[in-house]
Amino acid sequence: MIQRIIGVTGGIATGKTTITNYLHHHYQLTILDADLYAREALNAERLQLIQERYGSQILTKEGSLDRQRLGAIIFDDEKERRWLETLIHPYVTNRLQLAAQELFPNPVIMAIPLLFEANLQHLVTEIWVVTCTPELQQQRLCQRNNLTIIEAQQRVAAQMPLKEKIMQADIVFDNSGDLVHLWQQIDQVMAQAIALQ
Repeated sequence: MIQRIIGVTGGIATGKTTITNYLHHHYQLTILDADLYAREALNAERLQLIQERYGSQILTKEGSLDRQRLGAIIFDDEKERRWLETLIHPYVTNRLQLAAQELFPNPVIMAIPLLFEANLQHLVTEIWVVTCTPELQQQRLCQRNNLTIIEAQQRVAAQMPLKEKIMQADIVFDNSGDLVHLWQQIDQVMAQAIALQ
């Protein structure tokens, strides 16, 4: 028996969380969130390595990681971004695999923003890509993360272009409109999946 593992990905601020929340609340699907595991990966040992690399200014007054400062470094320097990913991705991959195994044979959603960038396609049986217009993506990112347009553009540019992700997707959701339109797209895909069972 093959476990259905849906990888939900897309660009930053395209609406991945909006979709996974809907799938969880309306279809009772379990969500495995790579971002949560990435935060979990920043335990004392890895945080120490990050501090050794960037100095104590990378920490808040309370001693936790200053994510905004780290973001400013890694989104401006590909070499530094790769270093951080090498530190975190093996842990995230392992956690995703173990969590999915524990839920076998139930279907699960893996929310993996860097699915393609980290070459994690082997973890999933199908890929759903969430997209929206570049203008809307930057606008949402500025509002959500309190960024300047330049900072938003850097973060978008740090990821694989959406059009390349779309070419490798099994399903594409357009989140350029309102939520009702997005829900309709999801419901249609889920109805087809149920009909095939």
